[in-house]
Amino acid sequence: MEKERIGFISTRFAGTDGVSLEAAKWAKVFEEDGHEVFWYAGRINRPDEISFCVPEAHFEHPEIIWLNKRIWGTTKRSRFVTDRIRSISHYLKDSLHQFVHKFDISLLVIENAVTIPMNLPLGVALAEFLLEIELPAIAHHHDFYWERSRFSVNSVNDYLEMAFPPKDTELYHTVINKNAADDLAWRKGSSSTLVPNVIDFIEDDPNENIDAVKMKKELGFEEDDIIFLQPTRVVPRKGIEHAIRLISMLKNDKIKLCISHDSGDEGFDYEYMLRETANREQVDMRFVNTKVGEERKISPSGDTTYSLWDVYAIADLVTYPSLYEGFGNAFLEAIYYRKPLLVNRYDIFMRDIEPKGFQAITIDGYVTNYTVEQVERLLKNPEKIKKMTDTNYDLGKKYYSYDVLRRKLRLILNSIRGE
Repeated sequence: MEKERIGFISTRFAGTDGVSLEAAKWAKVFEEDGHEVFWYAGRINRPDEISFCVPEAHFEHPEIIWLNKRIWGTTKRSRFVTDRIRSISHYLKDSLHQFVHKFDISLLVIENAVTIPMNLPLGVALAEFLLEIELPAIAHHHDFYWERSRFSVNSVNDYLEMAFPPKDTELYHTVINKNAADDLAWRKGSSSTLVPNVIDFIEDDPNENIDAVKMKKELGFEEDDIIFLQPTRVVPRKGIEHAIRLISMLKNDKIKLCISHDSGDEGFDYEYMLRETANREQVDMRFVNTKVGEERKISPSGDTTYSLWDVYAIADLVTYPSLYEGFGNAFLEAIYYRKPLLVNRYDIFMRDIEPKGFQAITIDGYVTNYTVEQVERLLKNPEKIKKMTDTNYDLGKKYYSYDVLRRKLRLILNSIRGE
């Protein structure tokens, strides 16, 4: 098999957001097949020798924050705003040419940067860049802009049509759910390959080396606390208020809601609302993001920072009451760590995941007394939990493993090469 030098491009490759995690999985599979991988983004946590960091490519760069305030929520833009979009996009396009030249890239993988306009100039730069080079590219689409109401009122429809995603004969589209494939075909006339999110099902007991009692104590919990883990970012579409409502209705002081991630990607108003709601409902909600990072570390003073995946070891139930998901990484993680789940039946779950036979306590947009009864019965029945989680693990291994991803990526590469 011909070996490629693959350049991954996005706004960021750092942290525990879904795009960064899935890009790392693709990269690992590519590397296991003998390809070399390099990284371009506005924020990167990869080694310098394989990275090309351009701060303006990140959506939190001051220039991009300034632009976003002037292009979303309004239907007109000033000439100066147009000039800034063009200026920044030209600068980013030049940096993309430098990236390809520096690492002698033979194939590009664009991670969500031409899918959702968190950084509009980067998408515009990529659309023009693809027309100027003779390289094949794979667009890995996670969530399109038309799936987010906050982008529906804007003054940049011309750029959205041009670049999100662009039409290019050497751009191969991949999506993570069936709805996205249908929408892309209808809106852009572009075909795509469905490549679901995956997880590496290789260990029988991934948390066997974790002292859960010690971790509970260090995260501020008591040994007999019942931990409901919300392993997601704190953004409105995660529906975390449903988890608060569930715990309130359970009326058990030992149940604690543990939230692993931080706020910020979409502001802090939602977090403030959650804190007010939890206080009103008398729910003990803990944000542990200051003690949870990308990997486990021990400081010189002996303090431990745990990884997101470590935290699953203390979970008694994973709450996943999302209103919308492109796929559902936390769902897969809970399956891998053999934890029972409560899931709000978001659209992609109903269409892509649920029909495969996965077992979870489900809600349809609101928590009922029946939901509460189901949770109470489940927590008192370890045998039922084991049966449920073992079934889910086996199904996950069948449908969402690295082997599935490897077959998909090899087929895409063969198509690109005309094989």
